[in-house]
Amino acid sequence: MRAHTQEAFHHRCRVYYEDTDAGGIVYYVNYLKFMERARTERLRGLGFFQSRLAAEGLLFVVHSSEARYRSPAHLDDELLVTAEVVEMKRASLRFCQQVRRVTDDTLLCEGQFVVACVHADSLKPRAIPEALREALVSQGPFPAGE
Repeated sequence: MRAHTQEAFHHRCRVYYEDTDAGGIVYYVNYLKFMERARTERLRGLGFFQSRLAAEGLLFVVHSSEARYRSPAHLDDELLVTAEVVEMKRASLRFCQQVRRVTDDTLLCEGQFVVACVHADSLKPRAIPEALREALVSQGPFPAGE
C-alpha cells in the first residue's frame, strides 16, 4: 500500500421535509440513508456503479452497522457525509462515516458499517474484484485484513 494521506471523501445532501419528524428534526433512521448514499457515491467516484456491479452478479450488502447520534439535524440543513474505508478484507469493507452540518461543522452522527461483497444469485460471500481493491488502495492507507 502507498504511504500517503488519504483525501477525505465527502457527499453533500440537504434535509428535506420527508426526512424529518413532526418537529422538523431528522428522524434517526434517515442518517443511515444519508450514509448509504455516501458509500454509494464513494464507489461511483472510483468508477464502480452499483447497477453495473449487480448486472455482473455482484452485490454489496450491509453486514453490520453501528451509529451514534450526537446532535440533531433540522429541516433545510445542508449536510456533509463522509465515507472512509478503514479496513478491507477478502470479501468485506469497513467504513467509518460522519454526518456534519455544513454551516457550523457540528458532528451530528457517526457510524461504522461492514459491507460484504456477495454473489447476487446466492448471496454467498465472494472476493472483492481486484480492480476495486486496487482503486481503494490507491486512495490511501488503511489496514488490510485477511
